[in-house]
Amino acid sequence: MALLNWTQEAFGTSVTVADDEHKVIFDLTNALNDAVSAGNRVNVGQKLDALIAYVAGHFKTEEDLFDAHGYPDAAAHKAKHADLVKTCLDVQKKFHNREIEITPDTCVFVKDWLYDHIPNVDKHYGAFLNSKGVK
Repeated sequence: MALLNWTQEAFGTSVTVADDEHKVIFDLTNALNDAVSAGNRVNVGQKLDALIAYVAGHFKTEEDLFDAHGYPDAAAHKAKHADLVKTCLDVQKKFHNREIEITPDTCVFVKDWLYDHIPNVDKHYGAFLNSKGVK
C-alpha cells in the first residue's frame, strides 16, 4: 500500500511542471518507504539519495518560476525549501555515516511535510503563476 497518494483535488497547483514533479516526489517517497519496509540498507540509501536529489531539483524549478515572474511570497517559500533541504542533507549524511537509520517514521515525516506544504504553501503560487501565463 502506498504511503502517499497524489490527487489533483488535494495537491494540484494548476502549474503543470510543479504538479508533474510533485507526482514523481510522491512516487520516490513511496519507493523509499517500500525499501525501508524491505529492510535492504543499500536500496534504502539509493532511494534516499534519489529522493533528495529530485526534491532539490524540484525546488529549483519552483524557485526559478518565482524569480522569473516576481512571485511576491518567494522569500518565505524559499526559506521553507531551505529548511527542508538542510534537514534532508543532515539525515542523508548521518545515514551514510551509519549514525542513523531511515525508519518508517522518517518516511512519515516526509509524507507529513508534503501533505502540509503542497496544499497550504504551494497551492498559493498556482493562481499567481497562471496569471503570468504559466500553465
